Amino acid sequence: MDLKDKVALVTGAGSGIGRAAALRLAEEGADLALVSRSPDEIEEVAQEVRGKGRKAVAIPADISDEEAMLRVFEGIEEQFGRLDIVFANAGINGVWAPIEELKPQEWDKTIAVNLRGTYLTAHYAVPMLKRQGGVILITSSINGTRTFATPGASAYSVSKAGQVALAQMLALELADDGIRVNVICPGAIESKIEENTERRNTEDIIVPREFPQGSVPLTGGKPGKAEDVADLVAFLASDRARHISGTPVWIDGAQSLLV
Repeated sequence: MDLKDKVALVTGAGSGIGRAAALRLAEEGADLALVSRSPDEIEEVAQEVRGKGRKAVAIPADISDEEAMLRVFEGIEEQFGRLDIVFANAGINGVWAPIEELKPQEWDKTIAVNLRGTYLTAHYAVPMLKRQGGVILITSSINGTRTFATPGASAYSVSKAGQVALAQMLALELADDGIRVNVICPGAIESKIEENTERRNTEDIIVPREFPQGSVPLTGGKPGKAEDVADLVAFLASDRARHISGTPVWIDGAQSLLV
């Protein structure tokens, strides 16, 4: 087991990419701290992790809440006494709307969860990671990094671009401490995040695009699976990726190369 006895934190662990990554890391030998706003979901994932013979603790929290995140890391310290891997995966699509209709509070919420939440996760994780070195992985997106044509997704795209900039800053800042920092940029992936997306009057700002073989060329238009991303997480978290840091990795079946 490549990650035997390592401790990994996964945010947004209740479903989709976060759940798949948590289970994959457990299969590689890691113990898990699971964070989500949905207590029932992460407790179910924790039971699945335990079923694989690894330890797991479920800690409900809003990643944009400073006090809540402080409690998360106090809980990790109490339960495990160390932290080796951080998968800052939690995020929202938020509201997608024309810029003149996007309300300030809607902009603020997307930035708070996606960007402030990633900052708070790293802020509290780094002191624990510095003890022995470790890995930070951040879920960004093709939006804001390679593609910019998703109508109305200005706040979302800005938050995703900001995550890449943060990761690249931290990759240099933390290199001497033996901490690697990388970014995963998924394209279309089967998950529940679309269910939480509010689109408002985006029809008139769509820029027409033509795809020769569907929107995901590698799979004939079908989205990827959460397990595809989970395999990438396991690789980047392991010593097999020991010389990779400060790197965005697009996992989209060549989708973002079409625009």
